[in-house]
Amino acid sequence: MTSKIKSLPVDLTRATPPTANRSAWPRRLKGLALPVLIIVLLEVIVRIGWLPSYQMPAPSEIAVTLADLAEGALWKHISASVLRVGLGFAIGASLALVFAAWVGLSREAEAYLEPTFAGLRSIPSLAWVPLLLLWLGIDETSKIVLIAIGAFFPVYLNGVAAIRDIDRKLVEVGQMYGFNRRRLVRRILLPAALPGLFTGLRSGLSLAWMFLVAAELIAATKGLGYLLSDGRETSRPDIVLAAIIVLALLGKISDGLLAALEKHCLAWRDTFNGQGTGD
Repeated sequence: MTSKIKSLPVDLTRATPPTANRSAWPRRLKGLALPVLIIVLLEVIVRIGWLPSYQMPAPSEIAVTLADLAEGALWKHISASVLRVGLGFAIGASLALVFAAWVGLSREAEAYLEPTFAGLRSIPSLAWVPLLLLWLGIDETSKIVLIAIGAFFPVYLNGVAAIRDIDRKLVEVGQMYGFNRRRLVRRILLPAALPGLFTGLRSGLSLAWMFLVAAELIAATKGLGYLLSDGRETSRPDIVLAAIIVLALLGKISDGLLAALEKHCLAWRDTFNGQGTGD
């Protein structure tokens, strides 16, 4: 057995991959290449007149608009949107994890709940708006409930899939060692399902930001969705694009926080992370 292991290629027997200790900064800087290229191209195209500025402002004009908004009410809009997304995502994801665990662990629960959830998740986000306005009014509750609905289904679907994809042999080994149900969940089911659960949480957070815009486009007096609507009504594409940029940045930051938490919780995994240029 020892001779077989020694005969393997060196790159397969090393315990630590060659890129494990490399700095992540070069890779992050590569991620900026495409946005910078797009900004430069748009600036040139608008300045030479290929795109009319009343339809597509130059990036420099959008930057000026962002600076002006930052000195005014932008932070009020950001704080309102972040609070709505945070509450809606927390409620929707928490309920989704509970139902995912119930359906994933019980065929009986799947028989009762899955047909209803399959129908509900096919309803478009805007279809919920008039119903929630009728039921809950135009205050914060309707907006938070709409965001919670958007976050619920990706977390639920990925949670159920993560539980059902657990290797049956792992469960049988736990049962052979006499694990009770609680210990089986804590020691085997939860660690095995965590990668899929984090995928669902990140997908749910992305949809929460999308449903936020649907919630704030109607019956809102503050928030980034309201800022989008205000820019459209006043024929200010620079405000619309500035709001879109802020939404993209907030979505990236929130996803990055979840990705960092995922990396911390799943540090024990030894998985393939792709190959570098020189590998």
